[in-house]
This record gives sequence, structure tokens and C-alpha cells, in this order.
Amino acid sequence: MLRVEKKEFVAKLHERLEKAQGTFLVEYKGLNVEAITRLRRELRKVDAELQVVKNRLLKLASRETPTALIEEHMHGPTAITVTREDLAGPAKVLVEFAKEFDQLKIKCGQISGKVIDLSTINRLAELPGRDVLLAQTLSAMQAVPASFVRVLNGLLLKLLYALRAIEKQKGETA
Repeated sequence: MLRVEKKEFVAKLHERLEKAQGTFLVEYKGLNVEAITRLRRELRKVDAELQVVKNRLLKLASRETPTALIEEHMHGPTAITVTREDLAGPAKVLVEFAKEFDQLKIKCGQISGKVIDLSTINRLAELPGRDVLLAQTLSAMQAVPASFVRVLNGLLLKLLYALRAIEKQKGETA
């Protein structure tokens, strides 16, 4: 790569890192091209991307971004996973892939400017995906008004039964 190309590459990577919700560093030493391609494909499905970057260029690109917090882990054969929205999805893909391929080692990550270690990434992978969490939230939000309507309906029914009882009682006395 020429110096101009490197500067352009670093600028583009810096822009992606600024927009990222989270980043994960993985060591890919020993993985073949087919496995890395498969991992990239799986990550694309969850709106994330994996890129192998020279550590020196990654350190330059991560300056003044939240990813700079994990700069100390940028050594050896390192690839970076960048996610824009869903954080649990890429974590699940990486954890599952690391179980299948021993050569893939998850180093660490950062989410919204907070460093996370491997155990936190594993816990994040256990969470349901963004779509499932949104569906659960919507369901909970719908449950409150539905319950309120049922309570109001119950009160109206009790009032109706009371009025019918009064009507019946007055009909018997007349």
C-alpha cells in the first residue's frame, strides 16, 4: 500500500469506528480463508463486519474514538469486528464461531466507550437479539393498556350487575 492509500484507508476506518456502537478484537491465527469468509458472511447477516487490519493502522484509525480504549490489545494477528446497531448479534456469532474453531480467540471489545472482557462478551451473546428485545418491550407496553381496559370492563360489568339487581329487587316489591 502506498502512503496516500494508507492515509485514505485510515480515514475511512476512523469514520467507521466513530459511528460504531461496539467493536470486538479477535485473534484469527491459524484460520483458513474459507473459515474467515464464512465468519464474515455470518457477521454480515447481523449487520456487522470483520476486517483484518495491520495493528499500526488500526491504532492510528482508532485515535479519538471509543475503540482507542482497547489499543493495548492490538498486537499479534488481530481482526476487528465493527457493529453499528445490534451488539448481541455479533457477540453471538463470534462466540459460536470460537466454539467451533479453536483458532479464533476473542480478545476483548468495547461498547459505547466501555471496555468489555471475554466473560462479558459471553454474557452478551446469551442475550436475545435486538429484534426479540424490541418485540418483548412492545408486548410489555401493550399489556398495560390491555390490562387497564379489562379492569375498566370489569367495573362496568359490576355496575351493570348491581343495576340489574336493583331493578329485579324493585320489580319484586312492586
